[in-house]
Amino acid sequence: MSRVRPRPDRPAVPPFRFGYGTNGLADLRLDDALGLLADLGYDGVGLTLDHMHLDPLAPDLAARTGRVAARLAALGLGVTVETGARYVLDPRRKHGPSLLDPDPDDRARRVALLRTAVRVAADLGAHAVHCFSGVTPDSDRDSDSAGDAEGTGDGDGDGGSEGTGDGDGTGIEEAWKRLADSLAPVVDAATAAGVPLAVEPEPGHLLASLDDFHRLRRALGDPEALGLTLDIGHCQCLEPLPPADCVRAAGPWLRHVQIEDMRRGVHEHLPFGDGEIDFPPVLAALAATGYQGLTVVELPRHSHAGPRFAAASLPFLHRAATAATDSPAPAAPPSGVPSATPRRSTP
Repeated sequence: MSRVRPRPDRPAVPPFRFGYGTNGLADLRLDDALGLLADLGYDGVGLTLDHMHLDPLAPDLAARTGRVAARLAALGLGVTVETGARYVLDPRRKHGPSLLDPDPDDRARRVALLRTAVRVAADLGAHAVHCFSGVTPDSDRDSDSAGDAEGTGDGDGDGGSEGTGDGDGTGIEEAWKRLADSLAPVVDAATAAGVPLAVEPEPGHLLASLDDFHRLRRALGDPEALGLTLDIGHCQCLEPLPPADCVRAAGPWLRHVQIEDMRRGVHEHLPFGDGEIDFPPVLAALAATGYQGLTVVELPRHSHAGPRFAAASLPFLHRAATAATDSPAPAAPPSGVPSATPRRSTP
């Protein structure tokens, strides 16, 4: 067990709170992962509820949650609860069942998981619960292409999904109805618990963009408890505007932020410096929104070297945050202006 140590000195940066996702530390015991992040100087953790990390389906969840809450408090770590475990509900269907499945009992299983996540988040003092829509069941799509962005490959991030439906050819309007109907009781639970539900636009999913988030928000009557998870890499991947402009546009609804590098049109979560994102303007835009939650590094395919990537990511983000104070983000272009050719940055 890692001992609680004094937090390392950090450079003066804007008020960012950086975390690291446990889905990128899947080979570590949860207690060891939390100790590692505290020792490295992270402010918090994106905790994916999974069989190896606070299993939401195993017995004595309340007692186990209490122990994790005590550990987080002792280490001084904030937390957000993420629900993108690949096989926690079904050992044969990645991210299945989803909120869009044709079988109402299957949809109910996903709803039950999200309601459990809300309770866990409340007990942990988390600042948000993350979720995503899922892929629309479609007889014209196979399990190898579902979850891709523009046919670019499964990035295997928190929401990446493969074959979550049964090929029933669900129409778009029916899919949106299922999504709204399924999330309504989860939003009610989040409202009662006082924990925001933060929906993530995910490449290849029904809800894939900021515009899609607003469609859902309006369908549910714009509830106070419904917010947005913004993945900075996803903005680079497929949004029409540059990531910094996406941050400004999303500002009023931001409840959770995920961050990693990425290339245009390719849904692959990359270590910082391996993609095309210019991070100081993005962080300047984020600071300008007044967002106070965690900004969590999302590298789920790098668990094989998770401690090394966790150690390298935080100094990069601190340098980018410091540079952000000297290069504030430019004014947002008019809506619909296409993204300029992105720059690769190593601040």
